[in-house]
Amino acid sequence: MADLFDNPMGLMGFEFVEFASPTPDTLEPVFEKLGFTLVAHHRSKDVVLYRQGGINFIVNREPKSPAAYFAAEHGPSACGLAFRVKDAHAAYARAIELGAQPLDMPTGPMELRLPAIKGIGGAPLYLIDRFEDGESIYDIDFRFVEGVDRRPEGYGLKLVDHLTHNVYRGRMAFWAGYYEKLFNFRKIRYFDISGEYTGLTSKAMTAPDGKVRIPLNEESSKGAGQIEEFLMKFNGEGIQHVALLSDDLPATIDKLAMAGVPLMTAPSETYYEMFEERLPGHGQPVSELRTRGILLDGNTSGGNPRLLLQIFSQTLLGPVFFEFIQRKGDDGFGEGNFKALFQSIERDQIRRGVVGQQ
Repeated sequence: MADLFDNPMGLMGFEFVEFASPTPDTLEPVFEKLGFTLVAHHRSKDVVLYRQGGINFIVNREPKSPAAYFAAEHGPSACGLAFRVKDAHAAYARAIELGAQPLDMPTGPMELRLPAIKGIGGAPLYLIDRFEDGESIYDIDFRFVEGVDRRPEGYGLKLVDHLTHNVYRGRMAFWAGYYEKLFNFRKIRYFDISGEYTGLTSKAMTAPDGKVRIPLNEESSKGAGQIEEFLMKFNGEGIQHVALLSDDLPATIDKLAMAGVPLMTAPSETYYEMFEERLPGHGQPVSELRTRGILLDGNTSGGNPRLLLQIFSQTLLGPVFFEFIQRKGDDGFGEGNFKALFQSIERDQIRRGVVGQQ
């Protein structure tokens, strides 16, 4: 087995997330509201590229394509994702040798054939090694819109931080093993959360490059809760939310709020009053975070605060939502907020009659 910190696949972060919907015209307004700009059109397919900072979102509107079939089954969703790798063909050959299922994605004349394997929920996981400006997959397969900045700043979102997978009960070990075996991911966090009626377990996996993070969530045996509701609405396992990284989260959230993006509120009125008790010496402007609903987590022991700021959108694509995050030395996923958030969502489920005493 490869060394725990070895990077046998040459991973170098996320390259893009691909989206599709049974009603494709509903996707683009969502991304524009999130601060993304349409920068390119595919040369031969009904596919467009939205960008913000170093984030690439591909909207696939091509009829009778794998993306269209995925959307017909799952609704509006992230129907594919891509990892950057040093050598796509070597990485693909290694994945197949280790038992990954190859996917033959259709291409047109003069288009790149992007190596892909079967990923979460049957969605393609692409392996991309052409990402330098001037010779990237976008330079070859797309036409950029004239007069539009190819790297728009948008609302200050820089990178995809992580992609959370919701899986069926008992399937967490399978998907953890998938990423461990093929890409040498390792578990960096594990937590078990219980509410009044429901619960979930989460195993956060990270790649050797430290840039690709994938938390896995499954329902606990306690009952049918948040994960079960997602799986029912989505018709299967899939990407529950996409987390996007900002260097100045309050400024980003102000712009998102002005654009009308619906954001989750803090779990309770006392949440911000407990900051100093939970994270003594955190040094953050509590009033600025409170007015925006931004959550704070991390560790302040030893007089060296390592903090994480985060906030979530409400569901924007079927049951799929987005997270906005700023890291100040903390590489976690907001475990300190997780229970409060879980209970907040459970309260909403109780109010809607999804869970509760029968």
